[in-house]
Amino acid sequence: MLASASTPLIVRAGPPDLDDLLPLFEGYLAFYGRHSDCPQQARTYLGDRLALDDAVVLLARNPAGKALGFAQLFPSFTSLGMARTWVLNDLYVAAHSRHGGVGQALLQAVIEFARVTGRAQVVLETGVDNHRARALYERAGFTATQGFVGYGLRLAAAAPGSDRRDQAAHGVPAC
Repeated sequence: MLASASTPLIVRAGPPDLDDLLPLFEGYLAFYGRHSDCPQQARTYLGDRLALDDAVVLLARNPAGKALGFAQLFPSFTSLGMARTWVLNDLYVAAHSRHGGVGQALLQAVIEFARVTGRAQVVLETGVDNHRARALYERAGFTATQGFVGYGLRLAAAAPGSDRRDQAAHGVPAC
């Protein structure tokens, strides 16, 4: 996608983009009330996602190259649909770039990427009280899931932000 004066350039991020992505990722964590006591933890986690290619990160930049926001996708499947899907796990726009169409551009890039990669659907979750995000998703054609209740089970070995396997592989001390 080409950037105009008001339209961000959306690119697939790679390891060289880590330094630009990290402040956005930390902003995302803070938005959801997650703060790390270990500054290296977010760098390791996000760096591993890029280096191991187990996620797709789309990065929005302005025409001058400044990072404005990102979307992170994880591959998944739907057994009921017997098809591959993308989970839109994270979508974040820096506070100074909100209300300028960056979130909409990222979401449209996610949808186009899903189509190009032959996925049956894009699924996501957002906070019940995140009305702006919900309105953005609904304007793009997403519908709230009906008839299902989400559950989660936090495991002590997989505390938020810790991927001990990745930390050990990179010599990062556990925090």
